[in-house]
Amino acid sequence: MTDKVIENNQVMVVGQIVSNFEYSHEIFGEGFYMAEAQVMRLSDSCDIIPLMVSERLLDMSGDYVGRYISVTGQFRSYNRHEEHRNRLVLSVFVRELDFLDEEEFERYAGENSKTNQIFLDGYICKEPIYRKTPLGREIADLLLAVNRPYGKSDYIPCICWGRNARYASNFKVGMQCAVWGRIQSREYMKKLSEEEVEKRIAYEVSVSKLELFEGEE
Repeated sequence: MTDKVIENNQVMVVGQIVSNFEYSHEIFGEGFYMAEAQVMRLSDSCDIIPLMVSERLLDMSGDYVGRYISVTGQFRSYNRHEEHRNRLVLSVFVRELDFLDEEEFERYAGENSKTNQIFLDGYICKEPIYRKTPLGREIADLLLAVNRPYGKSDYIPCICWGRNARYASNFKVGMQCAVWGRIQSREYMKKLSEEEVEKRIAYEVSVSKLELFEGEE
């Protein structure tokens, strides 16, 4: 059962560490630390992806900024309470981590589609939001609940484009759906007060393929 649940949330990211590891929290005596990885896109822009790493995987006293890495794990969420509301916080929970030399990294970068991959199998937990940009590009936003062991779930925002957006616009809450794509970061400005604005980063899955399991529970 546990193996099946783990298979429904799979991430592989290859990139460069661009921040120091900072302490996040501890569970049953195991410390977890956060850092950011820069992952290149085909368009020569990049995504900044947060990684959560156990101290059992890495000596946290080391300096890893600038190092190339390959990680596999899961895309996880938790609610953080701030400003009188809950905020969904997302990160890659790292299960395996390997350092790469420059030649290995360049080989991955040459096959750019392999530097950022995610597969999710979950359930639609919010009515899809379908819209068009001023230039007529079709977009649909999905929120996918992906089961985790011990009765927990991760809530992953996904964005679909074009034909996938039209297809997803008809999905209903409770339907089971599989998606393939990549994790992307997006900067936005959060208004805190009349005078104060703060730059933040949102994370979501940019969907390249999706499949609906019609009739399944």
